[in-house]
Amino acid sequence: MYMNKDAFCEVHMELMRLEKIIADTGLASRREAAQLIKNGFVLVDGRLASSGADKYDPAQTVISVNGKPLSYKKKHYLMMNKPAGYVSATEDRSEQTVNDLLEGVYARLDLFPAGRLDKDAEGLLLLTDDGDFAHRIITPSKKVYKTYFVETDGALCGEDAAAFENSLVLKDGLVCLPAHLNILTSGVKSTAYVIIHEGKYHQVKRMLASLGKPVTYLKRVAIGGLKLDENLAAGAYRELTDEETEVIFFDAESRHDIGDI
Repeated sequence: MYMNKDAFCEVHMELMRLEKIIADTGLASRREAAQLIKNGFVLVDGRLASSGADKYDPAQTVISVNGKPLSYKKKHYLMMNKPAGYVSATEDRSEQTVNDLLEGVYARLDLFPAGRLDKDAEGLLLLTDDGDFAHRIITPSKKVYKTYFVETDGALCGEDAAAFENSLVLKDGLVCLPAHLNILTSGVKSTAYVIIHEGKYHQVKRMLASLGKPVTYLKRVAIGGLKLDENLAAGAYRELTDEETEVIFFDAESRHDIGDI
């Protein structure tokens, strides 16, 4: 019987070593998974597993460890409400990192931040083990807009908003891509939303400082079409739904009128 290439790929999924399947769930390291198999704690399709080297399709195989079925996911995507005081890195010799906030199975996964937030900044941070996903988020040409709520010293005005729209030039000569500054309140202290799709070092702070309106508070509230879950306490995190991973890449340029955030 003839079968086209796409149909063949759908039937014959990727085969993986059993110990890797278990390790990829975050339940155990590969060495620990091998020991669980050796000690008789792993069943494959109801039968006792014999070797961690045996290969299976995790999407088509029922695997249980200690009587509990595994929920296998090839890639993982977390939304975190980053608190101030943590650096956006997997490890650091002198600072606490966002990965230090992860517990349980998530601490065992090789997750990394998809982009960065300053140490003193708060808000939406995505963590993943999917390099292609992270690349799409941080690459300016992909135009995934990031939305920040800011408080500043000094009165923001229409001229500041126009400067953002017209490729603001920073004091060190960096020419920023066109961005949006939506002023909420203006006075001795001002508030606004800043929307950019590039991520130079301390960019939001540098842009506003160049206008003489230094940032006193910074919180990222959206990435693309994905908003920070208001139910997440500072330092808390949860997995994204499939719908949420997709909405990130909706065209956010048309969302610079963001009164609904």
